[in-house]
Amino acid sequence: MARLVCIVLLTTVALGCNHEAQSQLATPTPSQSPDSAIADVNESVYASRQTAITRAVELASPAVVSVNVTGIQQVRYRDPFADFFSDPWLEHFFGQGRRDRIQERQVQNLGSGFVISSDGYIVTNDHVAGGATRITVAFPDGRTLEGRLIGTDPASDIALIKVDPDEPLPFLKFSDDRSPIVGEWAVALGNPFGLFEAAEPSVTVGVVSAKGRNLESTRDGRIYHDMIQTDAAINRGNSGGPLVNAVGEVIGVNTAIYSQTGGSVGIGFAVPVERVTRIIEELRENGEVDRSWYTGLHVWDVDRRIARALDLSDVRGVLVRDVDPGSPAEQAGFQAYDVIVTVAGEKINNQNGIVAHLYDYRPGDAVTFGIIRDGIEQDLNLRLGRQE
Repeated sequence: MARLVCIVLLTTVALGCNHEAQSQLATPTPSQSPDSAIADVNESVYASRQTAITRAVELASPAVVSVNVTGIQQVRYRDPFADFFSDPWLEHFFGQGRRDRIQERQVQNLGSGFVISSDGYIVTNDHVAGGATRITVAFPDGRTLEGRLIGTDPASDIALIKVDPDEPLPFLKFSDDRSPIVGEWAVALGNPFGLFEAAEPSVTVGVVSAKGRNLESTRDGRIYHDMIQTDAAINRGNSGGPLVNAVGEVIGVNTAIYSQTGGSVGIGFAVPVERVTRIIEELRENGEVDRSWYTGLHVWDVDRRIARALDLSDVRGVLVRDVDPGSPAEQAGFQAYDVIVTVAGEKINNQNGIVAHLYDYRPGDAVTFGIIRDGIEQDLNLRLGRQE
């Protein structure tokens, strides 16, 4: 009962103080009119609504665009007469029927993007614009401009578009801090489901949930490695839009979600800015990313049988079964039966892990491999060659 009385008393005092403060704010001074006093109160309330998030959105929104793409898609379908002509007796007269056919069809795709330079370079996803035959970019102010594909990188899922504006465009700045802070604000901007083309982008807010997330490689060869995870809602159509921090700087490109329904469940992923900047520099200069690196290594995934034979403590890593003579691997000192357990200081579990790590490197780059040889851990430095 005493506690209840205290709560009531505290509430009464708080309400009384608040009421007194409001009365003082609303009461005009002798030299101030009632309308002026009300205006001051309204201005004070409006200022209290301004936060780091609203300022970040205000900075970023003018540079976020919708990307409308027309492309050609190849579709494989089964010949409806395949089973009929597969009969041996009919094949004798008509020849063997073609079981599968490839047909090209025109498809529409809509995603998001953001301007990175005043002269009209725009970043988006490869799965948005990679197969484009025509690109239309819609801006928040209602303008639309024809775009052209400068280059695309399916592996990292990044594409670069160019428009030719009549005047300089507002653009976003990439964050200089290459490593976002887990728990800091994250703002996702874009056009979910293509609902609001040529309009202000939709905004969702969350935090950086994690960094360094590695997803399974997809069937179409995309490698989502070292991704930023966020709980800011990302839906279809947000792909290619920016993930910005509380000061309006880009920390990643919204790319993928984990969902069993197709809608956001609070687990979204963005390509980190460090990778994005390197990719777009190469796309701008060459129109593609050079991943023709060569190691000379021939490997197997470590399984229980291999781990037992080599007396390994963990069933993970990659066994070197052979090394090409004169290859970068041989020059680095690799030998058969070495077990690769780290690449560039990060643990790897299988061949996919090695490939995912090496996709961030180019021919001529030096990479440190951590290996186990005869039960002893050591590092080997390999300079990647170029595959002919």
